Amino acid sequence: MHALNNKVAVVIGGSSGLGKAIALGLADAGADVIASARSGSSIEDVAKLIEAKGRRTARIPSDVTSSGSLQTLHDRVIEMFGTIDILVNAAGITKRIPTLECGEDLWTSIMNVNLNGTLRACQIFGKTMLSQGAGRIINIASLSTFVAFDGVAAYCASKAAVGELTRSLAIEWGSRGVLVNGIAPGIFPTELNRQLLDTPRGQELLSRTPMHRFGKVEEIATTAVYLASPENSFTNGEILTVDGGYMASGVNQ
Repeated sequence: MHALNNKVAVVIGGSSGLGKAIALGLADAGADVIASARSGSSIEDVAKLIEAKGRRTARIPSDVTSSGSLQTLHDRVIEMFGTIDILVNAAGITKRIPTLECGEDLWTSIMNVNLNGTLRACQIFGKTMLSQGAGRIINIASLSTFVAFDGVAAYCASKAAVGELTRSLAIEWGSRGVLVNGIAPGIFPTELNRQLLDTPRGQELLSRTPMHRFGKVEEIATTAVYLASPENSFTNGEILTVDGGYMASGVNQ
């Protein structure tokens, strides 16, 4: 697959989990990929993997809670690569806690990363894409964009808002060549949730997935490649679920 030859992609939150898988998938498809995150050591690890695929990259840390940090990331990518064709917003945090115990500081911190961080990046990188008259933005949503889960009210609210932000930007920017879509992953074993999946709660989630298995991170990457590619010329404002049929089964928590 070389659908993304000569394209430059920035994956924010691209040093681990699904973001890392997407960054490597975009590189496999031919893109030069900058996987950015707060940790310099984790960025280095992904950068080496991207370079091993014969693609260009850069080691640029960023913090989605800081507009200045994201602006620096943007400016350095433009300086080094001359363009930005693809933006993936994959940074996110969560905490399982009863809502009555969720203080305002915790609520605000989750919103600031998941929702406000996505908005900041869309504004900064989207401005350049609009000036180019072309671009692809992919926001990582969640099943909780559509349904609620117990004990994660702040996360659910933030991801529901990411879905509406995605659709709103698609309406504003689609006619100007910038397509904005989202991916709502089902249950994928990552560093963030691997311990949960080994519990009875994890087995319950597995039993409610019609394909009777958890996802493989590569299966998220292929969806991102499609949304980022020139072959996607008319998918705009969609939140694509990649969940083994979880949502189709009509189950809720």
